[in-house]
Amino acid sequence: MSSIDKVTLQIMGNHLRAAAENMAYTLYRTAYSTFVKETEDFTTQITDASGVCVAVPMDLGATWYPGITYGRAMAMIKDYEPGDICFTNDPYSGFVATHVPDVHMWKPVFHGDDIVGFACGHIHNTDMGGAVPASLSRALTEVHQEGVRFPPMKLYRAGKINDELVDVMMLNVRKPDQNRGDLRAFVGALNTGERKLRDMVAKFGAPQVTQGMAMLLDYAEHQARDVLRSIPDGEYFFSDYADEDSVNGNPCRVALTLTIKGDAAILDFTGSDPQLTSALNVPTGGDPHHTLLLVGVYYVLCTLNPQITLNAGLTRPFTCIVPEGTVLNPHSPAAVGMRSLTCARLRSLIFGVFGLAVPERMPAAPAGSSSIINVMTTDNRTHRTVLAAVNPIVGGAGGMPHRDGTNGSGADGAYLKNTPVEITEAEVPIQILRYGLMPDSGGAGLHRGGLATALDFRVSAPHTRITARNRDRSRFRPWGILGGKAGGPSDMVLNPGTAREKPLGNTDTFTCEPGDVIHIHSPGGGGRGNPLDRDPARVLLDVARGYVSVAAAAESYGVVIQDGAVDTAATAAKRASLRVAGDAPHFAFGPERDAHDALWTAEIYHDLTVLLAGLPVHWRFFVKGKLFELMPRTGEPRATLAELFAKVQAEYSDVPAPRRLESV
Repeated sequence: MSSIDKVTLQIMGNHLRAAAENMAYTLYRTAYSTFVKETEDFTTQITDASGVCVAVPMDLGATWYPGITYGRAMAMIKDYEPGDICFTNDPYSGFVATHVPDVHMWKPVFHGDDIVGFACGHIHNTDMGGAVPASLSRALTEVHQEGVRFPPMKLYRAGKINDELVDVMMLNVRKPDQNRGDLRAFVGALNTGERKLRDMVAKFGAPQVTQGMAMLLDYAEHQARDVLRSIPDGEYFFSDYADEDSVNGNPCRVALTLTIKGDAAILDFTGSDPQLTSALNVPTGGDPHHTLLLVGVYYVLCTLNPQITLNAGLTRPFTCIVPEGTVLNPHSPAAVGMRSLTCARLRSLIFGVFGLAVPERMPAAPAGSSSIINVMTTDNRTHRTVLAAVNPIVGGAGGMPHRDGTNGSGADGAYLKNTPVEITEAEVPIQILRYGLMPDSGGAGLHRGGLATALDFRVSAPHTRITARNRDRSRFRPWGILGGKAGGPSDMVLNPGTAREKPLGNTDTFTCEPGDVIHIHSPGGGGRGNPLDRDPARVLLDVARGYVSVAAAAESYGVVIQDGAVDTAATAAKRASLRVAGDAPHFAFGPERDAHDALWTAEIYHDLTVLLAGLPVHWRFFVKGKLFELMPRTGEPRATLAELFAKVQAEYSDVPAPRRLESV
């Protein structure tokens, strides 16, 4: 067979992407739930016959999945025939679905007796049953609490739906009409993908389509390797934290050593925390190319080459090392429902490590938290139960090398579209009191971090249950870079400014009564570059727009504003007083992390990683918690980790002695 020329290959690539986009439009326009039809938490893609993604939409749905591989899940189906549609939502069966609300489906596309590819994708169901409305909370401790699960199986067999299976699903969810409506829309999207891929086969021929898919994967790999060759060889280490490893728990650390050599890279996540008895675990199965581990890498590649081809070929130059029994490779039945929170931290982690390798080309940290608000309440007019996603509360992007970070749309949630207030109030019996940007939340910098989003709403029925998944960054702020300051933290408050005010912090599920008001705001993005070098005219414009207060303009930027104008002399004096001799640190983490790092140094974390890895998996999280309890506070006499562990063993005689490991 002759090789496909470049022009024809580009045309075929456009056809495949258009097929994925047509699937997305079909789903977007026919879905039932707000979370799919407005927020667009879904994916569509075309894969080759082995389940490797060859095309995704450019700007519809979630951006997590260009590197997804369905192969392990597809192989669990014994036989395929025309008209089949298969699905799974089990995080531990094939490692395609990564939490229970995500229902992944795939439909084989036949040419004669041969499969030429699959139409695939996922939708995030608002609810899949389980312990809490919307199924997700960090308080859950095992996957069995997170909703009804289905291993890979056939939803349609030769074009006929399995009604009994659907009945089981609908019996276990809180709003079956939503799930049923989204399921039907999803089937329509898969049928669209099948039709478009058949059209390609008719136009180009099955052998050429198969060859074209392989060449497009090779081309994406070539582009990714080109980007890596532009980055200096070396070994780079970075770590970041989620606020809590459990409800009111200790910080959850993710760590990464990036090794770049020529056109290949190794991402070693050794040093990340042990698997948790909470729902922040990320079920990767140890896959060295798992798409959730590489989402931040896709962002970096697309930033450094905006014309890059989005498919699984991008993953080939990268090899991930993910130790078993850790938060990034847990053993079943660890809870995984809040894995999106940890994935947001993974993106910041990857931005940070590449920010060491190519600081001149990388932004500051994005907000790192996209809290998704769900409300389960009763409509006082109809007396019917309502369960709906209200809005993702997305934070600001980090300051860029060439401009300010985007307000209210950081890298962690830019794919989640906001829902207009009018639609929310029409579908959910709540009153939106405020929806906008949060002043003074963007990290100060030559290029300011993007502002946070704020939402205030009032409920009107008793026993209204709120879930706010992915609550984070209320302690560890989005970091600034190259002299930029950390972004503002997130917060959530019940009945702010009243006698009944109650700080909620990272609480993600609670009950409200009639008249209660919930305020939530996301973090702001980190700043980039010294804020004292920002043009005073730009600071004045920020003040005029309400982005920065007059007080913050003086305190953070050294810009003194009087009567709506910059006081030039006072500004020069103020900036001179604020300048500090010497170079600024590469990263500005904020006072909370600085205090944490003073206690838990990199050396202590290394010893902790070795110690915990030498214990059986079920002991690791427990021992970590006890060691954190025993760690002396600042100003107290220091103790080695071995001394602290000896105290744990003295109190709990069943704690096993850790295995001695030369490497972790």
